Amino acid sequence: MIKSIQGLLQWLFLRLEGLFNAAFGDRINPFYHLGAISFFLFWVVGGSGLYLYVFFETGIVEAYDSVVALSTAQWWLGGILRSVHRYASDAMVLTMALHMLRYFAFDRFRGFRWFSWLTGIMLIWMVYATGINGYMLPWDRLAQYVTVASFEWLDWLPIFDGALMRNFLYDEHVGNRFFTLLSFMHVGLPLVVLMVMTIHAQRVPKARTTPPRPVVAGLLVTMAVLALVAPVYSQGGPSHLAQGITRIEPDWFYMAVFPLMTQWPMAWVWAVVIGASVLLALLPWWPPRFRRGERRMAELAIHGAQGAGAQLQAREGETVLDAGLREGLALSFECRNGACGLCLCTVQQGAYDHRPYSPGALSDEQKSRGMALMCCIVPRGDMVIEVDDFVTGAAGVVREYTAQVVRLEPLSADVMLLALRPSDGVLPDFKAGQYINIMLDDGQRRAFSFANRPNDGGGLIELHVRLVPGGRFTTHVFQGMKPGDVVRFEGPLGRFTLRDSRQPILFVAGATGFAPVKSILEDAFARGIQRPMRLYWGVRRREDLYMLDRCEQWQRRHGNFTVVPVLSESAEGDGWTGRTGLVHEAILADFADLSGYEVYLCGSVRMVETAAPAFIAQGLDEGVCFSDAFLPAARAPDPAVPSAP
Repeated sequence: MIKSIQGLLQWLFLRLEGLFNAAFGDRINPFYHLGAISFFLFWVVGGSGLYLYVFFETGIVEAYDSVVALSTAQWWLGGILRSVHRYASDAMVLTMALHMLRYFAFDRFRGFRWFSWLTGIMLIWMVYATGINGYMLPWDRLAQYVTVASFEWLDWLPIFDGALMRNFLYDEHVGNRFFTLLSFMHVGLPLVVLMVMTIHAQRVPKARTTPPRPVVAGLLVTMAVLALVAPVYSQGGPSHLAQGITRIEPDWFYMAVFPLMTQWPMAWVWAVVIGASVLLALLPWWPPRFRRGERRMAELAIHGAQGAGAQLQAREGETVLDAGLREGLALSFECRNGACGLCLCTVQQGAYDHRPYSPGALSDEQKSRGMALMCCIVPRGDMVIEVDDFVTGAAGVVREYTAQVVRLEPLSADVMLLALRPSDGVLPDFKAGQYINIMLDDGQRRAFSFANRPNDGGGLIELHVRLVPGGRFTTHVFQGMKPGDVVRFEGPLGRFTLRDSRQPILFVAGATGFAPVKSILEDAFARGIQRPMRLYWGVRRREDLYMLDRCEQWQRRHGNFTVVPVLSESAEGDGWTGRTGLVHEAILADFADLSGYEVYLCGSVRMVETAAPAFIAQGLDEGVCFSDAFLPAARAPDPAVPSAP
């Protein structure tokens, strides 16, 4: 029964998430940030509530009048914040419920996650209690309904035995102390909620409590628009306990149970609430599994580049990614929901369960080759996996920067040199061959490799930007960007760096794939590296060789360096007498046996996926073929994902 419900919910979530991915991209898909959105909404509720509390007066008359004044005399701020307070509270209930439902659908509440599941149930009831308490404060007709119904419900308990309701028979029975108590509760309960939310998040490795900026902006704009279009007002005038409630408009996000209190015996309502809570709390252990002894934790071995490796253990029900992050390993990830494809690995040994994922993140062909998503695979036993970009055991910190555009220099008709100076004057501590992510306003990233060497003394970052037809950022660089503009970026990122060895090197660059190769070569020359280095630079037309003169200067100055330009679309009359065809075919023609060489490939995915197997077939050791493939922005949020095949 549970599996059937989960299967239906998985089908529904995957299709909804697919629609949102198509509309917004997986980086800002709200379904992947439900927990973080709930945290953000809590701060919106808290911030707006503090402002409202400043103007709230305690007392049976004063409470009503002070709240009404916020919506009328101070509608331009107090009224808007009152509405935002209400809509953010409703949205928080919705996101928490969806967050919980999603974790149930994808079976992410068993094993070690039982603690987060139970604290999540506690949080939902605590948020409900805080919201109901808040609806008592305005002391309008809705507050009267909520107060009377709530205390009648509590009065059913033997400990109270009707004592509570005696305080709400007449208006004169309600004094200032009652509103002081309500106010104290409305301040104290959120503090307890925040404490439990923090404990709840601490149990999740690398949990994110802040959603992406575009999501934040969208939420704020939506709530502001709702506050203006459908402002919140007090209902029905001040409370009058001697009169019954005939008509109100309840907030169904918080008051779905209240109609049952008027239609059912209170014992039934208590049975439903307690029964549902107990049922939810027992789900991590249902159906019960009877087994002898304690289940052994799965032993995981992770192999990466340059012989890097790590040994760790995965708890029952824990994904490989969660286990690695819990141990502080530097594993690539973004969505943690099987959508971005950044946590791709190859399973070399061991059995596992693979949770549902987006088809765009893992193709059938990749799956047939033993590849999987670390955020989705749960070990059944010991496992050995290979992660291409895993280099060290310690997780590094990627820093965000702001920088000023210093220079825009056309290198060719469709390539622009973009020079940036970090605002704080401190360059990222990068290695030659790494890249940065330019961060757009909506949270999307565009990856560009460093084209200058580290510590070149200029204090600038050099990028080579090729104009992509219809490309959002590249079009802006060519048509709208000017010196003095400010850009945000994160980095340094990537593993496409020169390895220490004595083998001769073959560089293969396609178009602006020359940029990281330029960085590596300039760094190698500065360090006095004497290994033989040969660059094959493949482009379409002669004018695309935008820095061939620089390469020829290197060739004249350094006896260990040679450049071989290759044109794939040489035109008549261009005066070209050099090599033609596909760049990797030129290497295959020049080297009958590639054993003993080290190859660095940088260019389009098509070039890399074509060249690497051909080189390996011609004797190249797979372990010394390193690549940096440029992915189009529509395919993934990181257009350049370095990998070591």
